[in-house]
Amino acid sequence: MNTQWLKVFFASFFEVFWVIGLKHADSVWEWIGTAISIFISFYMLIMAGKRLPVGTVYAVFVGLGTAGTVISEIILFNEPVKLGKLLLIAVLLIGVIGLKLVTKEEPTEGVDA
Repeated sequence: MNTQWLKVFFASFFEVFWVIGLKHADSVWEWIGTAISIFISFYMLIMAGKRLPVGTVYAVFVGLGTAGTVISEIILFNEPVKLGKLLLIAVLLIGVIGLKLVTKEEPTEGVDA
């Protein structure tokens, strides 16, 4: 995995924080943390999109973020565990991994990392 895909992963990781923050933030500090997570998430996404195909980057970003958010809600906020939900998340992750595997990385000249 190269650094561009790591940026997508970290963008998705911070997406989970800001999505949870939008639902659960109650204090000024929690809202500040949510805003910082939004900034980091989109900054990393934009940087990765400069070197990787944007459609694939966005699909992977949203897929990983969705899976992470659902799993976090189950673990941290006692969301009910439903087999159907877990199976659909597994299918989503299989699709995301498949997109990543079939995407060819082409070097881009003149674009900063």
